[in-house]
Amino acid sequence: MENHKNIRTDAQKNTNKNPQVYFVGAGPGAADLITVRGMKLIGMADVIIYAGSLVNPELLGYAKQDAEIHNSAYMTLEDVIDVMKKSADSGLTVCRLHTGDPSLYGAVREQMDALDELGIRYESCPGVSAAFGAAAAMDLEFTLPGISQSLIITRMAGRTSVPPKESIESWAAHDSTMAVYLSTGMLAELSKRLIDGGYREDTPAVIASRATWPDEGYFRCTVAALAETAAEHGITKTALILVGDVLGGKDYEKSRLYDKGFATGFRPASTDGRSDDADGGQL
Repeated sequence: MENHKNIRTDAQKNTNKNPQVYFVGAGPGAADLITVRGMKLIGMADVIIYAGSLVNPELLGYAKQDAEIHNSAYMTLEDVIDVMKKSADSGLTVCRLHTGDPSLYGAVREQMDALDELGIRYESCPGVSAAFGAAAAMDLEFTLPGISQSLIITRMAGRTSVPPKESIESWAAHDSTMAVYLSTGMLAELSKRLIDGGYREDTPAVIASRATWPDEGYFRCTVAALAETAAEHGITKTALILVGDVLGGKDYEKSRLYDKGFATGFRPASTDGRSDDADGGQL
């Protein structure tokens, strides 16, 4: 019989010692959208390495006055690891501050692997990704019953390749909700591939420019008009593309979760409500 166990990385198994490096999600832009834990980790860090090209510098206001600050926009992977190693050797705590959530396009695995080789302990703190910051700003629900129950997070191939089985066309064939990161400079090609994959030309789309930053902008259009809309508003980078019929917000089915005919672990079903099978959700 397979032995199931709680999975922890090798660098985290020694629970008698605190991590020396914390990977922290900075959130999508607004300084107050970092998690409470993330804010506290910035405040306790002796050394902060932040992704200056994307992280809001206001977050550095949570740092203690004598914290050593490094902007990783000017650093290589080797530079980052060198700062982490020297800090750990000196008994200092490092906060590695990444935009959004570190697990999405954060290039954190390569840093963690290097720390594993050096025997440096680390821990991760999640953050709010741009897709969810944009959804909140626009009062969207990505998973409307009867329209889509899936959110695909992907990107176009650029300097970083995308596996052939993860082409835009293959995802578009599902006709579900899609959030496309890191693709603002390729919108004409993105439109073509979305349509070739199965989306209608008039499928609703949104260009979320600098989501949750003070100069944020959310521009509704269709899949066919993505490049035209971006050009009209001068958007060339730092934008997220949302696609799918949920953006129209109409003709969806109500959730069964709050239907009086749906029994939960917290309330019984009413005999005069719907009694067919129902899916659950967040109470």
